[in-house]
Amino acid sequence: MSQLWSSPEDDASKVPASFTFMVPKKEISMVPDMGKWKRSQAYADYIGFILTLNEGVKGKKLTCEYKVSETVEKILGLLGTLDRWINETPPVDQPSRFGNKAYRTWYAKLDQEAEALVSAVLPADQQAAAAEIAVYLKEAVGNPTRIDYGTGHEAAFAAFLCCLCKVGALRVDDQLAIIFKIFNRYLSVMRKLQKTYRMEPAGSQGVWGLDDFQFLPFIWGSSQFIDHPTLEPRHFIDEKVVNEHHQDYMFLECIKFINEMKTGPFAEHSNQLWNISAVPTWSKVNQGLIRMYKAECLEKFPVIQHFKFGSLLSIQPVKP
Repeated sequence: MSQLWSSPEDDASKVPASFTFMVPKKEISMVPDMGKWKRSQAYADYIGFILTLNEGVKGKKLTCEYKVSETVEKILGLLGTLDRWINETPPVDQPSRFGNKAYRTWYAKLDQEAEALVSAVLPADQQAAAAEIAVYLKEAVGNPTRIDYGTGHEAAFAAFLCCLCKVGALRVDDQLAIIFKIFNRYLSVMRKLQKTYRMEPAGSQGVWGLDDFQFLPFIWGSSQFIDHPTLEPRHFIDEKVVNEHHQDYMFLECIKFINEMKTGPFAEHSNQLWNISAVPTWSKVNQGLIRMYKAECLEKFPVIQHFKFGSLLSIQPVKP
């Protein structure tokens, strides 16, 4: 696996001077291309990134102590800007209930500003990467044509963070802040978008999917619970437990949002999650979710056909 993280003592930037950034583009246009994706450097880097973070948050609460670097603060500022734009772009009156067209106005602003927003987050010597990394930011907030959002968009945000690690803007010691601060803030902005503009779930499997919109916070959230002295998987369907502990655990934040958005018995509207609550341990839940993520998201053509490849997340096969 290529080196994802620069360690703090690695002050010389990892990206060589001769390095050429490029605007990422789609490479997976037919089902047989999926093999290229699974053998690619991008796949190895992406899954490595997800699993490294999964390991990092094991047994830790959202409220624990961790370092918050200047870059992390800047990314939080960027997400704050996206949030503010939602307030400035109220939904419009329209006949159809779902997919409010004001989302397109909001998205157009991001489309225009993305590169400048990313530039502001990057160190001075990494400015050349802005155009490449900005593509993942734009892909991470949903689709302006369909006004929908799903796990492919979520994956683009993880790719955005992965690229920031590859250019050395985010470091090894930012790992907890990446999930607990940045990803958590991203989720709150996405939930606000979903609610404000009544976005459709992209390629939703209905009750057979894990959740209409997200997947990664369930993986990382289940890792947070590993070896918890009292809370077991069966507890997360208890609303009292959710209300008491959601500030500490990403998994419960997700359940709380589902409970707010959906009515009726939990077993009916969120069947997969209901099934997970019967798994005996959190480490089994975590392993199962990683397998499910690979199978249901990363190995599904309808999701991956939209993924874009550049120099940082490359379609080139992994070097043996």
